Amino acid sequence: MSDRQILQAITRRHFFKHAGFGIGGAALASLMQEQLFAQAAQKMAPQIAPKAKQVIFLFMAGAPSQLDLFDDKPALRKYDGQEIPAEIVKGERFAFIKGPPKLLGSPYEFRRHGQSGHEISTLLPHIGSIADDIAIVKSMSTTQFNHAPAQIFMNTGVQVIGRPSMGSWLSYGLGAETRDLPAFVVLISGENNPDGGKSCWGSGFLPTTHQGVEFRGGADPVLFVSNPDGVDPALRRASLDALKDLNGMRQASVGDPEIETRINAYELAYRMQTSVPELTDISGEPQAVHELYGTQPGQTSFANNCLLARRLVERGVRFVQLYHRGWDTHGASFGDDVIEKLPHLCRQTDQAAAALVTDLKQRGLLDTTLVVWGGEFGRTPMNEARNGSKFLGRDHHPRAFTMWMAGGGIKPGITYGETDDLGYNIAKDPVEVHDLHATMLHLLGIDHEKLTYRFQGRDFRLTDVSGKVVTGLLA
Repeated sequence: MSDRQILQAITRRHFFKHAGFGIGGAALASLMQEQLFAQAAQKMAPQIAPKAKQVIFLFMAGAPSQLDLFDDKPALRKYDGQEIPAEIVKGERFAFIKGPPKLLGSPYEFRRHGQSGHEISTLLPHIGSIADDIAIVKSMSTTQFNHAPAQIFMNTGVQVIGRPSMGSWLSYGLGAETRDLPAFVVLISGENNPDGGKSCWGSGFLPTTHQGVEFRGGADPVLFVSNPDGVDPALRRASLDALKDLNGMRQASVGDPEIETRINAYELAYRMQTSVPELTDISGEPQAVHELYGTQPGQTSFANNCLLARRLVERGVRFVQLYHRGWDTHGASFGDDVIEKLPHLCRQTDQAAAALVTDLKQRGLLDTTLVVWGGEFGRTPMNEARNGSKFLGRDHHPRAFTMWMAGGGIKPGITYGETDDLGYNIAKDPVEVHDLHATMLHLLGIDHEKLTYRFQGRDFRLTDVSGKVVTGLLA
């Protein structure tokens, strides 16, 4: 049945079948028409010459300390332990800091790397080795200073649940390049899900076929894809065919686009029974690759997920997002500080993140794969000292933080933006979250103002009503 016939069927059937509901029935028909038109608009042609085809987003949930990793501030060391000037923090609201806060200089050294001269902490020696391949953005800011809303904002462009994530927008706007895997895959290591939960990769009001699919470690990477005991492939195929026929009959009757989504989900799950086990088995990779990443087959780790991300983009997955939680270094207790916890997290992630960029470059994939590294906000240049704690830590800081990007049309080896001498405010070239999203979409060939979806009578987009492309980051 054509889209026109489906729309006609919705109009006739819903008018006569639900006429008793008056305006409510008409409103329902209108909403369903909106959904059908929106779904038909997916797989739009690129509006800009694309530089990237795929994205790997290395999300460091909990907010890494930019002042201890990428944004060296000699003034903080000079005035370490002194109170920050009152005029800087006048009227400021913090998550946990109470009373006059004292400045905290980084206890770590920074060294220059490569032709770019990027200053990078000694905690990240492997990232230092790819300095000339990455662009470091020191002038990021966000409107949110608590983890869950900030993570949801970074992923969906809005701080409340219910909006589509960026991976879902790309799946909707560009479609998938592979029939046997989802367009949007999520990989989790560290301390389980981020604070924002599964809303960080949800599809919101987009058809559910566009939501992120979580791949897990172990024998069953994707829940409910394997056949239950006693069900062989032939019986599984027959069952799915019967379900497809029943869903098809219902679709012809009511024209609900979500039914088509359900049919597609069943079929993709069936194909994934063959594609996923081969994909997630990294044991066949050469020993040199395992040494490069620091991977150990059979484990759940950030390193294994980085290697798996490369294997996913090789097979045409559009958006791969890795979550590594635990970067919340408040210093409220031992093991929660920048002395113990931060180096531990860097050891877990530094080698593999750098290896991913190196591996993609060696395979000719970096030119078309955009790699993004960062968290939901930054950390304060002051010591938190919660309840008089003597452990060194930093509170949440949305005003200024650092992310880095590589490949996919990004200008390599540059530093974009600056913060002031204390690292408290942005001093040059600010980049907001919507600007980041607009730039990423631009690199993928999408005008961020034109990728929209009509829902409840309004056109929505990832960048809401703002956002500009950061041209200084483009190669």
